[in-house]
Amino acid sequence: MMPDQSYLIYSQVSKLFSKIWSQGGLTASDRQRLMFALLKTSLCEEELSTIDRILHAVRRGWLQIID
Repeated sequence: MMPDQSYLIYSQVSKLFSKIWSQGGLTASDRQRLMFALLKTSLCEEELSTIDRILHAVRRGWLQIID
């Protein structure tokens, strides 16, 4: 049985969240993945909340933008 697409996207968003927090910032690749998730897919509340937490952490200086 194939898992539905929304679960796969959520899994990717949550894995990306963990990766970003463990490295202390967002790389260009991370930013592209977040943009893709926001623009190309329909996200549920949990996914949007996860992305909001990442952006909030950047605004507060808890996460850095890594080039």
